[in-house]
Amino acid sequence: MKKLLLTGFEPFLEFPINPTTEIATTLHGEKIGEYEVIGEILSVDFLQSGNQLLNLLEKHKPDAVVSLGLAGGRNCITPERIAINCNDGPVDNRGHKPNGEKIIESGPDAYFSKLPIYEIVKKLEEAGYPAKISNTAGTYLCNNVMYHALHYIEEKGLNIQSGFIHIPASHTLAVKKNMPSWSQQDLTDAIKLAINCL
Repeated sequence: MKKLLLTGFEPFLEFPINPTTEIATTLHGEKIGEYEVIGEILSVDFLQSGNQLLNLLEKHKPDAVVSLGLAGGRNCITPERIAINCNDGPVDNRGHKPNGEKIIESGPDAYFSKLPIYEIVKKLEEAGYPAKISNTAGTYLCNNVMYHALHYIEEKGLNIQSGFIHIPASHTLAVKKNMPSWSQQDLTDAIKLAINCL
């Protein structure tokens, strides 16, 4: 059976809960479509997260990669179209704040997602889940991780699907922060549907 690396993030900034952590943990070991899911959690650290992901790619040698991130304030599932070669934004969990430097000095300006983003949005909408393509993964850790994975795949000449999906807050998080939210179960089920599109 094929292997799918599914990554979430630890809590960060003003968000004491990160629903991607629970999704990656819950789906770890599950068989979805053609894939067995390997769930892993990444740190929110500009100097470490990308290398953590690369180490997981070397360790598991997956046939597909789906990374998840929390987009607090968004109200729908948003597969990302593109990752740009730029680190910027607020401080990470270690207190480091980048100022627009490149993620990989010799890397191209951007990489497009290798996930079937249009199909993912269509399937989610058909199932009653709000979804749309996002044209910016920002410049924080989500973009950093997406860029690292796609650069690795390009450099190694691998033919595997890889990309990033942002999710809304969970109800548990919304109790602490006033923002749009989904139930944790709906978030998890929506990502299962997205994986089934691979």
